[in-house]
Amino acid sequence: MFTRLAFPLVLAISLLAPYHVAGAPPPTPSGGLGTNSSDVPMYVPMSDFDFASLTLALNQELIELDLFNAGLAQFSTDDFQNAGIGPNEQYLIQWMGQQEVGHAQLLSNILSPNVTTACNYTYPFTTVQEFIDFSMRITRLGESGTFGFLEHLDSRASASLLLEAISTESRQEMIFRQLEGLFPMPFWFTPAITQSMQWSYLAPYISSCPSTNPMIQWQNFPSLNVTNAPNVTALLNGTQPTISNNESTPISQPGTELMLSWDSPGQQVGPNLAYNTSTSAGTPMWAAWISQLNTTYTPLQNVTNNTATTSQPGSDGIFGNGTAPTLNGTIFVLITDNNPFVTPFNLSLLDQHVVAGPALYTIG
Repeated sequence: MFTRLAFPLVLAISLLAPYHVAGAPPPTPSGGLGTNSSDVPMYVPMSDFDFASLTLALNQELIELDLFNAGLAQFSTDDFQNAGIGPNEQYLIQWMGQQEVGHAQLLSNILSPNVTTACNYTYPFTTVQEFIDFSMRITRLGESGTFGFLEHLDSRASASLLLEAISTESRQEMIFRQLEGLFPMPFWFTPAITQSMQWSYLAPYISSCPSTNPMIQWQNFPSLNVTNAPNVTALLNGTQPTISNNESTPISQPGTELMLSWDSPGQQVGPNLAYNTSTSAGTPMWAAWISQLNTTYTPLQNVTNNTATTSQPGSDGIFGNGTAPTLNGTIFVLITDNNPFVTPFNLSLLDQHVVAGPALYTIG
């Protein structure tokens, strides 16, 4: 019966459809990359830069996959419930872990056969609130790190796939802010950082990896600590998870004095302590604040033996008066020897000036 009905239906549709002969594609504006019909997309690394960047991204996805599941396993249902995170929210965290399965598989397919596999990780949290805050920071690191190199990949096809993964990760960062009781997205733009900045922050949380994992090729900067950074989990103690919390008072105000301390280069860090921190910078002079589209500098004061102070800059509107504050959300702070003008696209020019960092600092 189905076979006899199918042909008349197809015939009727074909008689109604306009006759078409294959020919030139419809006219489109000139320009663009990968838009020629003869350009067959190749979802593989096209350069050493691609391989090193995508391998770093895979390490990021793997720690997120482990982190979300580790937090769910470490704390009981009652622990989560006491933090205001019920079964539905716990399932959401579980689902975000499943998203990381897909992201890791995507990057593994692109990098095959030289694929990084899961490592052993060390996490700094002991409470549900600290787990949520750390997850927010790690997802912020992942999205900002990927946005930093995405447009520089030689493999545009791979970049297009990774963009679809990292846009999902931006939603994860927003969700963890909501679970923390913070306003979900107090910024207009997500900041970008370099691969070396991303790896410098990530490496200390990876304790060991299989010997078959490719080495990470990016620099490890000495670590930076804001010793008087606001304890977000303590400040928000009693604040329930919410879709949105319209809190007009920032966690950290412009003019706040930050107390900074940083390690000397030459420290062993990362999986199996196989990496050494290094810097090519000179005398520490500035604190660089990377937020949204801008890198803002404030002078260091009281510089003594790898310690200094600086003041949080004023939060002028990103496009002038009446626009969103330039500094908001969770941002990146580094110690530098100079204050070069950089934009998100050429931020790697700042790497040679980094003395230490980044630290992640939550302003609002």
